[in-house]
Amino acid sequence: MRIQRILATTAALACLTALAGCKEGGDRSSPPAGASASASSAGGATAGGTLAAAQEQLRKFASCEDLSSKPGDPRLPARDFPKAGQWSVEEVAVCSDTSETGAIVIAVPKDMKAFQEGYKQYVMDRMAAGDGAYGLFDQVLVGKGFVVFPTRTPTSVKLVRSDLRVLVCNPGGRVPEGYKREKPLVEGCSLTDFVATEDGSGSPNFEIPQNPDNGGEPKPGQPKSGSLGLPRAGSLPELRKLVGNSLACGKNYSTDPETVAVSSIDYVPVVTGNALDWGVTGRALCGQPAGERRAHDLSWLSTVGDMKRLQAKAKAAQQADLKDDGRLKATTSLLLVGENIAVETNSPSSRFGLYQLQFLYLNCTPGFTAPAGYRLEKAQVEGCVLTNYEPDHPAA
Repeated sequence: MRIQRILATTAALACLTALAGCKEGGDRSSPPAGASASASSAGGATAGGTLAAAQEQLRKFASCEDLSSKPGDPRLPARDFPKAGQWSVEEVAVCSDTSETGAIVIAVPKDMKAFQEGYKQYVMDRMAAGDGAYGLFDQVLVGKGFVVFPTRTPTSVKLVRSDLRVLVCNPGGRVPEGYKREKPLVEGCSLTDFVATEDGSGSPNFEIPQNPDNGGEPKPGQPKSGSLGLPRAGSLPELRKLVGNSLACGKNYSTDPETVAVSSIDYVPVVTGNALDWGVTGRALCGQPAGERRAHDLSWLSTVGDMKRLQAKAKAAQQADLKDDGRLKATTSLLLVGENIAVETNSPSSRFGLYQLQFLYLNCTPGFTAPAGYRLEKAQVEGCVLTNYEPDHPAA
């Protein structure tokens, strides 16, 4: 696959140090000419003006404590970043990301276009000098009137949830499916909310192949092609009967559209909005909606007319959830599918019973695989698999 070739090429490139540090290893790069440390001391003067405004914005998404612009601050990384007077930068400061045990360097350019031009030229010069991969993994985050250089990748992943964007000027940089690609102020670069890293610890890459048919012999429970079989039902009543022992349907069952649309802080469905847009032809709710008691035991049943459409929409929703921190929210239901039916539930015990009925979970997590003995089959959309294995709640 094309992505495999790209990944292989990238991996073969010489190892580099990101502009913002972002590696936990030792310092392997030299700062650009005239770009020695120039921010603050942990006990130094407090920065003000635009720097304080930048700190206020950053603290909505990450920790940014003890902002200071005093030169010589020991929190400044011994890696590439611009100092005052370079690339139109007027002010530089640093704050501590206490939650990630790192730091965030903040630079305020007088002219943002001049800064981006300076950074682009620096990347081009490094590449011309033989460092062809330079800039592919830099974590240079551009905001409105300021630029930040986090020293920890998790910090960058948090910050791109805001309007901050990673500036990429290496022509080999690419934005995977599911991420934004916006135009910066200079040609030949891009702005994105995808945080790229050499070791894959940044933003999830939803284009990483997850093909259970990897060219080798299939493991037990993993057919080389096709499926070991999925359940089906001709109607919602049939589906209700099929899953009756696994879900709390009983008297707590409804096909009323208003009731089916119920969700709560503890129970979040996969299918939202108009179910027809998801390829769903019929929908019901099992469990007790909020009333005298808080809503509990909620699960959703669906008959499906277009399974590929359902899986595509569910994949997009799962990707949006994973983008925040690489994990699904605990209250979000998982989508378990059959041939023409689906169930959404966040109850591990309910899913255990559904797996015994041959339902399989649509998993679109990058790089996911399952041990021998569990089912792992192709989904109807690229980048996802169907499985009965959950790392935290494995099925027997």
